[in-house]
Parts: sequence; structure tokens; C-alpha cells
Amino acid sequence: MPVSEAWRERLAAARADRQQAQRWRTRQLVAHSTLDFAGNDYLGLAQDPRVSEAQAVGAHRFGAGAGASHLVSGHLEVHDALEDALARWTGRERALLFSTGYMANLGVLQALADRHTALFQDRFNHASLLDGAALSGARSRRFHHRDAIDLESLLARSECAHKLVVSDGIFSMDGDVADIASLVSVSQRHNAWLMIDDAHGVGVLGKHGSGCVGSTWNSREVPILVGTLGKALGTAGAFVAGDAELIDHLIQFSRSYIYTTAQPPAIAAATLKALEIVQGEPERRAQLNANIAYFRHEALGLGLSVSESATPIQPLILGDEARTLRWAGQLQKQGFHVGAIRPPTVPKGEARLRITLSARHQRGDIDQLLAALNHCQHQEALCSPCV
Repeated sequence: MPVSEAWRERLAAARADRQQAQRWRTRQLVAHSTLDFAGNDYLGLAQDPRVSEAQAVGAHRFGAGAGASHLVSGHLEVHDALEDALARWTGRERALLFSTGYMANLGVLQALADRHTALFQDRFNHASLLDGAALSGARSRRFHHRDAIDLESLLARSECAHKLVVSDGIFSMDGDVADIASLVSVSQRHNAWLMIDDAHGVGVLGKHGSGCVGSTWNSREVPILVGTLGKALGTAGAFVAGDAELIDHLIQFSRSYIYTTAQPPAIAAATLKALEIVQGEPERRAQLNANIAYFRHEALGLGLSVSESATPIQPLILGDEARTLRWAGQLQKQGFHVGAIRPPTVPKGEARLRITLSARHQRGDIDQLLAALNHCQHQEALCSPCV
């Protein structure tokens, strides 16, 4: 058999398996008329005209792209200003920009860990953290979700001199928040460093929106803090914050930082404006929290099985893949974009609609979504053989 045909057969088999399992992913062009309850623009800053204007001004001043990596000639004054602002916001000595959150997590774990390192990760950690651990070559163990007792047991059995505990801040598919206090306590008892990926927390939680770690926990307690700019801040990219020694190490050894073009300077300029708004307009977080509370109260009143979450991520567990796709399709026809999340992103039997709320949502938007969800529920009850 020709090599090209062997490869085509392999791709076709993978496609057939995934389609049969109702797990084939498709991209959708989201119309402006569609109400978005799937994205991560938690504070509505991606659509804020002040942020858009700052990006346009930044592009005129600095150009469309950085033109090189940070270590060649791509590190501009606007990048430096943003790193300083992020460090101050999170109560850290320094911060380092990465092009994406995925690259930040890969870069940190690859730079810090090797076969002489023991990694301990929450079972529900983001794929980028799991991939970073695999890339590092470190010995990796996963503790039960938000279970400090299980983590302590694993740490106590480890004889490795270099131990690193890694957890999401807000878990992206469940919306629950890590027990930072317990993670800090257990890690310190066993001389382990702690890394928190607060991608979904920065801008949303904490004093001045600095996240579930931010200024609450210092760099001795949480030495490695990762945050993204493309969620609550509404732009793109990511950062790592910590002490100067950590940042210097990453600049020298993090391959995903060294070997890639720097973030476009216009994005950095837009992020500086977004950061100013986050800190100066706490009413955005207040509106977001009001929307979360209202949605949960009304959804539970309708008998919808939303998970226990006080964050913008509100999972509605439907169980199987076909049912999840059916509900998402019905919602799409009614003008709502909601994420249909299936294995392997979540465990088998826990397929769900991942509903996300934003400060931009009006009460009427949420009422319309609730009515559409209730319609899906009633349609299913009338057509029980289809379930």
C-alpha cells in the first residue's frame, strides 16, 4: 500500500471513531445576532470601545506586529509597561508575557521540571498543564480533585528533592475554585513549590480583580502564578508572575518564550487599557456576580441540573454526548451559542453544556436563555423515546 494511502486510512479511521462516539468537533461562525453564552469574555472588555481604541492607537504607534522574539528585537516599551502593571496588580516582583496561556503553562513546566522532579497535579487540571508535564519528562502524579488529603498522602510518599504542586485556580469545565489555603499549607509542609494557573480567575475574583491568588497570597506561598489576558481582560496572551529569580530563569530556559515572536504590541496596549478598567470599575464584577446569582436561582427553580459553581462557568450536566449535542443544536436554532462539552475534555458520562455568563449580559438575555433551556427540557419529556 502506498504511504499516502496508509496515512489517509489512518485519518479516516480516527474520524469515524470520533464521529461514532458523538465527539467530532466542528467550528461555527458565530453571527453578531447570536447571544454568546459560550465565551470567556467575563467582563465584556473584548467589546469595550476604549480597549478597541487603545489597540488601534497601539498599532499606529508600534506597528501591527513585534517582528521578532522578545530576546531578539521584539520586546518593546509597551510590553515592558504591561509586565510592570501585571506584576503590581498581582502583588509580585515581576511578570513575563507569553503569546498564549497554553504556551505559558508548557513553558513554565518545561523550564522548571525534568526527570529529577516530581509533579503533583489536580485530576481536573487544564490540558495545557498535563501536556506541559509530559513535555518536561518529570515524574507526574494526579491527586483527587480538590482533595488536599490525597495530595498530602502523595507528597509524603515522595522522596524527590524537587516537588511541584500544580492546580487550576478556577477549573475551566466545572467552575469550582481550588482550595488555595489548603494547597499552600500542604505544599509548604512538604517543601514543594506551588503553581496556580488562574486563567479564569484573574479579572473575576479577588481584590481589584487580581484573581483567587493575586494579592491575597504572596510569592513565597504561591511562587508561580499564571494568568491569561484573553478571558476577563478581553485581549490575548498570558503572563507568569513571581519573584525575579523565577522570571530570570524562565527567560533563560523557557523554550515557548524564547523561540516565538513576541505578542503584537497593539495587543499589549489594549491590555494595559483593559487592566486600567478592571481596577477602576469594580461595578463590572458586581454586575457579573449579580448575573451569576440570578441565573443560578432561576435555573435551579426550573429543575435544571446546574453544577455547584459561584463563578461565571455554569455547567449543565446532561450525561451523554448525543443528548448534549441535541440540546446545543436546539439552542443554536433559537439564537444562543452555548458550548457542548464532551469527552475527552470531560470524563465519560459527564457531557455537558458549558454556560458562561458575562457582565455584558442583560437580565432579559438570561431570561431568554432560561426559557430556551426549559423548552429543551420539556421537549425531551414529551419525546422520552428520543432520550
